[in-house]
Amino acid sequence: MKRIVLFIATNLAVMLVLSIVLSLLGIGRPGSGSELQLGSLLAFSLVVGFTGAIFSLLISKPMAKWSTGARVIDHPSSANELWLVNTVKALSERAGIGMPEVAIYPGEPNAFATGAFKNSALVAVSTGLLDSMNRDEVEAVLGHEVAHIANGDMVTMTLIQGVTNTFVVFLARIVGFFVDNMLNKNSDGERRGTGIGYMITVFVCEIVFGLLASLIVAWFSRQREFRADAGSAKLLGSSVPMQHALARLNGMEPGALPQSFAASGITNGGGWGALFSTHPPFEQRIAALRSVQSGV
Repeated sequence: MKRIVLFIATNLAVMLVLSIVLSLLGIGRPGSGSELQLGSLLAFSLVVGFTGAIFSLLISKPMAKWSTGARVIDHPSSANELWLVNTVKALSERAGIGMPEVAIYPGEPNAFATGAFKNSALVAVSTGLLDSMNRDEVEAVLGHEVAHIANGDMVTMTLIQGVTNTFVVFLARIVGFFVDNMLNKNSDGERRGTGIGYMITVFVCEIVFGLLASLIVAWFSRQREFRADAGSAKLLGSSVPMQHALARLNGMEPGALPQSFAASGITNGGGWGALFSTHPPFEQRIAALRSVQSGV
C-alpha cells in the first residue's frame, strides 16, 4: 500500500508544483473580469497536464538505469546472460518490435519495461527474479514485458495521465473561479480580482480531483496488465508458463521500484488499496490466463 500512496503522491506533486509555479507567474490565473476565459484556461491546463507526463516518458530509460543500478548487457559475460539476451531478441522478433536494451539490476524479484519508443525500449530483470525462477518462468515474464512494449503501453499511459491531469487542472480552476466570485465581490457586486479563496479552492480541488483521476489511471493500468499477460501467452504459444510465473511471484515479496515507473513492474501492490493499485491481484491474472488457455 505504501508504494501505491507514493505513486499517487508523485503524480499529484508534479502537477501541483507546475500549477503553483505558473500561477505565481500569472499564467492560468483569472483576471479581474467577471468571465472566465475558457480557451486560455484549457491551453494552460494542457501545458500543466502533459508537460510532466511527457518529460517523465522521455527520460524514463536513463532514469530507470540510474535509479535501479541496472547494468545493460552489451556483451554477455555468461551463459545466463547470453540466454537472456537471445530470449528477448526472439520474443521481440515475434512481437514485431526492435530489439530492446536488456539489463540486470540487483534486488528482490521484479522486472520492468520502459522507454518512449517501441524500437528503442529497455527490458530489465532483477537478480532476485533470475535466482528464484526457472527459465520457462523467466521467459514468460520477459514475454510480458515485451508485450507491454509491443502494445505501446508506456506511451498510452502517458497520454492517459496527461488527459486526466488536464481535466484536474481545468476543473479545479473553474470551481476556484466560481468560489472566488462569491467570496471576492465589492459592494456593487463586481469581482475585485483573484483572492485567497481562489488559490485555496484550486489547491484543494487539485488534490481531490487528482485522487479521483488516479482511480482512472490505475484502472487502465490493471487492464494493460491483463493484456500483457495474454500477450506473453501468445508469444510463447501457451499461457501455462505465465501462470506458473505469477503463482511463484504470489508467494514472494516483490522488489520495490522507483515510484516514477512503479506501474511498469511485473507486480505492484494490492490489498485494501486495490482501487488505486496499478496491478490486479495474482489470482485474477491467473484466472484470466486460464480462460485464455481454455478458449473461454
